[in-house]
Amino acid sequence: MEYNYLGRSGLRVSNICLGTMTFGSPLLGKLDKEGSHKILDKFAALGGNFIDTANVYTKGVSESIIGEWLVNQKRENFVIATKVRAQMGDGPNEVGLSRQHIMFNCEASLKRLQTDYIDLYQTHGWDYATPPEEWLGALKDLVTAGKVRYIGVSNLCGWQLQKVVDLCKTGDYPPIVSLQQQYNLLCRQPELEELQVCKAEGLGVLPWSPLKGGMLTGKYKRGVRPNPKEGRIGIVAQDESRAMQIAPAWSQYDQNDEYWKLVEGMEKIAKDTGKSVAQVAIRWLLQKNVVSSVIIGANNLDQLEANVGATGDWRLSREQMEELDKLSKPDMPYPYEMIMRLGVDRSNPYYPQPFVGNI
Repeated sequence: MEYNYLGRSGLRVSNICLGTMTFGSPLLGKLDKEGSHKILDKFAALGGNFIDTANVYTKGVSESIIGEWLVNQKRENFVIATKVRAQMGDGPNEVGLSRQHIMFNCEASLKRLQTDYIDLYQTHGWDYATPPEEWLGALKDLVTAGKVRYIGVSNLCGWQLQKVVDLCKTGDYPPIVSLQQQYNLLCRQPELEELQVCKAEGLGVLPWSPLKGGMLTGKYKRGVRPNPKEGRIGIVAQDESRAMQIAPAWSQYDQNDEYWKLVEGMEKIAKDTGKSVAQVAIRWLLQKNVVSSVIIGANNLDQLEANVGATGDWRLSREQMEELDKLSKPDMPYPYEMIMRLGVDRSNPYYPQPFVGNI
């Protein structure tokens, strides 16, 4: 793998990050401790040093599985990221970003991970009940205490992200170094706001769901409803009330001409490069200059090796990147269309340049 700096920080992470949401989850992957440890071993052997989890993943089981593996490793060789924000119990203070919730859950995560510190501690979303000054202050105290090395955010919209960045600029709080956000060929809306902030302010982007739950793997066929054994999409296709960002509704794409044009384009590029459709989708992300690392999941060793195959010493050509950009281009509503159109000929090398896709 290659190693990139995590935003403006001096921390280097593998450009593939192992996402562990399926660890211990019978619904999402049926990965027990033994199977999870095999994937962790293989990921490390392939050069991966960046592992992402969250306290809410299987209500702490994912962190515990990682902790039982990590205790037998050389700790400083790995960058462990986890998150806080989600509901962890029935009590009134067992959710959100209050100081109390953050402090309690940081200690709980440290215990499950069997480590003295968390490399990257991320808020898992915005909390309208808690001022950002409160949760930034709590994170500052954790950094000062040595329990957290770096802080990041996840799942914010543009104004929220800029507000947090500006608060950190006052010097009262440690800077955030990364944004973990859904970003893929079927979800490019973050380019309009959040990725612009990241480019201007030096935050590393950590895309999650790079394959949109499987919709960017090329394994589904138009008019053929996936069966429940075909992963998350197959499960949700039987009951679309269970649809979510990591497993979108099949009806959203089945008769969507634009989606199938994208798949056809990806299949052609995959054939031309000798790679898989999924590797093309991940490689497109790896070549975006705001991306520090792409978070992938894996339910078995073959899937892990296939996804890691998106890295290495091959690249999509400029023409292939532009073709994927064109095929996946989202609607450009006002004022974004006007901003982009009027800004096309205004480039000042002494001013932070915007994120404009394929650079």
